[in-house]
Amino acid sequence: MSHESILNYVINTAELLGIPMDGARAERVAGHLQRTRAMAAQLDGADLTTADELAEIYCPLAFKTNEYGRGQL
Repeated sequence: MSHESILNYVINTAELLGIPMDGARAERVAGHLQRTRAMAAQLDGADLTTADELAEIYCPLAFKTNEYGRGQL
């Protein structure tokens, strides 16, 4: 996508959602969107599997309740 098409997308989407956006702000948003798109393309091109994910699944600690019904560790 060209910068102009991304800028048009940002302007039209902002208008559709009712977000006030002047030209300078639309240019900044389009620039961020273009960079984000480039980073996502690099990740899509990487040969990764689910085993490559280092982050563990978050599992919150179960809270016990005391005689007053309040949580405690």
